Amino acid sequence: MRVLNLSRRAIILKILIGIFIVSSCLACSKTESASERRGKSNANEANTNAALTITVDKSIAREIPAFIQATGSLIADETSDIAPKSAGKVVNVSANVGQFVQQGSVIARIDDKDARLRLAEAQAGVTQAIAGVRHAEARLGLSPNGTFNATAIPEVRAANASYEQTVAELRQAEANEKRYRELVETGDVSLVVYEQYRTQRDTARARLNAAKQALEAAANAARQNNQAIVSAQAGVEAARTQVGTAQQAVADTIIRAPFSGFISNRPVAVGEYVTSATPVATILRVNPIKLQIQVAEANVPFITMGRGVSIEVDAYKDRKFGGTVTAVNPAIDPGSRSAIVEAAIENGANALRSGMFATVRINSEGGSTGVFVPKTAVFNDQSTQSYRVFIIQENVAKLRVVQLGTEENDFVQIITGVNPDEIVATSSLAQLYEGAKVAF
Repeated sequence: MRVLNLSRRAIILKILIGIFIVSSCLACSKTESASERRGKSNANEANTNAALTITVDKSIAREIPAFIQATGSLIADETSDIAPKSAGKVVNVSANVGQFVQQGSVIARIDDKDARLRLAEAQAGVTQAIAGVRHAEARLGLSPNGTFNATAIPEVRAANASYEQTVAELRQAEANEKRYRELVETGDVSLVVYEQYRTQRDTARARLNAAKQALEAAANAARQNNQAIVSAQAGVEAARTQVGTAQQAVADTIIRAPFSGFISNRPVAVGEYVTSATPVATILRVNPIKLQIQVAEANVPFITMGRGVSIEVDAYKDRKFGGTVTAVNPAIDPGSRSAIVEAAIENGANALRSGMFATVRINSEGGSTGVFVPKTAVFNDQSTQSYRVFIIQENVAKLRVVQLGTEENDFVQIITGVNPDEIVATSSLAQLYEGAKVAF
């Protein structure tokens, strides 16, 4: 009986020892979990107090010009339907629709065989005319392109020699007549002898007159022959003019671009016969491109030449294009009560096309001051459908709900919510909140 009691006591003792061991293990486990929780809590608190590194910029104040809102249409600055100067069959077309061509580039060619034949004929005419000049010069004894001198012409020299000889003969005859007249008066010779010498004198006078006339006739003939040279030289110039005309006719068979631009239409093909009234291509000059703006009557007096213009088109919703006013129509359309204003818009990249519709802003007198921040400083909060900007004050983020205005390059106007010269966050906007600590 005593042995049985001892066994029961041993079993109870073992059970109590097991319960103590399990309790000790559970206590240790609870102690470790609490420590871990305290460590995690401290870590979270440390993470919460850590500053977020961001980039910042400053809000700035800018002058905002007053503007007039209008609409307009883009058209080419110049449009030309290119037509040939001469009729003929098209043998080559070099330009295609959409191609950019430089001024003077070949657009098409017309068959030039007939024009070249006329050029060859004209060149032969020049050669023939020059031969006529040389022949006329040879008749006068002149060297090619020699200077005319009537006294140097052989016929004139011969006539002059004959004239001088008759002059000498006349002088001799007059001297004889005088001497024999004196001898008759003294009675030394008879009157019959004197009359012979007087007749010789009269004959010499007649011969002198004839020689003088012959000299004048030779000089006149030389002058006429020289005039023939002048006429022949004029014929050379006329022939050269015909060569120039023929050369131009050959050049006119090549159709060139009158200015640099884009080919918008090319209605002809090789083999077609064209005339001077047949357009072979249409070329557009689109840089700068012209903008025709319809401006309300009330706004016309505030628009002057040189005013700045900015436009937007549906094809490039994120871009603005600038230009200046180049013309203001003095007449108002009685139907629409508006006037057409023209502006030149820079289009170096050919982004704008003729026919596009544009929303236009024309700068006018007056204006105001606006606050601008970088676009990267604006956060579009989709959950509240609002725009937010974080102002940084003493390394703490302050949330501002803002209203946006116009955009200018990389900046956007803030109508309300931000003052000039405030520091704004430009990165990590999605992680920022009111009171967040930041570093930069």
